[in-house]
Amino acid sequence: MYTQVFDATNTTRERRDLISDFAKENDFKVFFVESECDDPEVIASNILEVKVSSPDYPERDRENVMDDFLKRIECYKVTYEPLDPDAYDKDHSLIKVINVGQRFLVNKVQDYIQSKIVYYLMNIHVQPRTIYLCRHGESECNLAGRIGGDSGLSARGKQFARELRKFIEQQEIGDLKVWTSQLKRTIQTAEALGVAYEQWKILNEIDAGVCEEMTYKEIEEKYPEEFSLRDQDKYLYRYPGGESYQDLVQRLEPVIMELERQGNILVICHQAVMRCLLAYFLDKNADDLPYLRCPLHTVLKLTPVAYGCKVEMIKLNVDAVDTHREKPAGTFDVNQAPMRMRRNSFTPLSSSDTVRRPRNYSVGSRPRDPVGTERFRMAPDGSDRPMKQRSLETTYMGAADTNGCDAFQSFSAAV
Repeated sequence: MYTQVFDATNTTRERRDLISDFAKENDFKVFFVESECDDPEVIASNILEVKVSSPDYPERDRENVMDDFLKRIECYKVTYEPLDPDAYDKDHSLIKVINVGQRFLVNKVQDYIQSKIVYYLMNIHVQPRTIYLCRHGESECNLAGRIGGDSGLSARGKQFARELRKFIEQQEIGDLKVWTSQLKRTIQTAEALGVAYEQWKILNEIDAGVCEEMTYKEIEEKYPEEFSLRDQDKYLYRYPGGESYQDLVQRLEPVIMELERQGNILVICHQAVMRCLLAYFLDKNADDLPYLRCPLHTVLKLTPVAYGCKVEMIKLNVDAVDTHREKPAGTFDVNQAPMRMRRNSFTPLSSSDTVRRPRNYSVGSRPRDPVGTERFRMAPDGSDRPMKQRSLETTYMGAADTNGCDAFQSFSAAV
């Protein structure tokens, strides 16, 4: 499935009919997106924040940009014929976005991609905001070099949690929301902040299946074929009984949409999850996504701006182990090897030991060995006294896997 985005000011019916005729001749579906705005304040803000950095205006000052673009708008008004879903355009698939999301008018949505475009446009906003991403503090599993699991914070991890609180207080962020996964290490990190937070099961780390709580060396020795397969295509490779990065992207789609709706927010998550979120905001492809560097004890400050996202990497002064694995040297030539099918969760391993290692449960789930919140949650002063929390128990369903079209591809089609 291919999606082409034609970005142009198709302001007349004649122009749009030309596009429709071309699409019909070439067996394409057409979906029109019209943004209609008559709010002077919104228009002025958009010109100053977006058009100043546009390639249309190199080396011009702000006053000239404002005057020039307002004149351009007046010229458009002379010939502009808006979409008319009640009459002329009643058979066209379209969405009208009125005053940057104040109202929407949707007509004849035909398929999955069109529905995703509508979903995306109805969940974004243009108000200034900042998104803070960070991993949990260093965990006991991190220290041991083990992947996954549900261990608590190490001593340095607890120190990072306290430093994170100082950093957030220094930022003086208004109406900050905090999200975590339902795994111990993110919850303990959030507890140190001394603010309300929400737990999302959907933000849990990628499920490593039978490889949970193993070191990479142990995986290589016990499951050498699996170790090799993952290095060949890390994005599509699915752990036996677990997930792939592609699965994780689809699982995180509701979180990404909710992030688009929010104002200032801090997401305390995990390495693979943070890579997926970062790839969305920085428009990274599937090859680069699994190798994005997301170190422990580092905060990424993302500020959405016109034509992209500004990124600041702030390393807090607390040492931690390096959990990053570089992309293997050399290129895997798919033409020299037999094609492998995308693994389902029940594909047998090369080893005869196919028993899945149980994934540890977390807060909000039913643990095999019940763990009270007082047993592991850390207060802002570093003590072990319990604190109140707010938990978001709803588990959202991710998008269906349609012909390998992942969530990022759908979002990219919309913009």
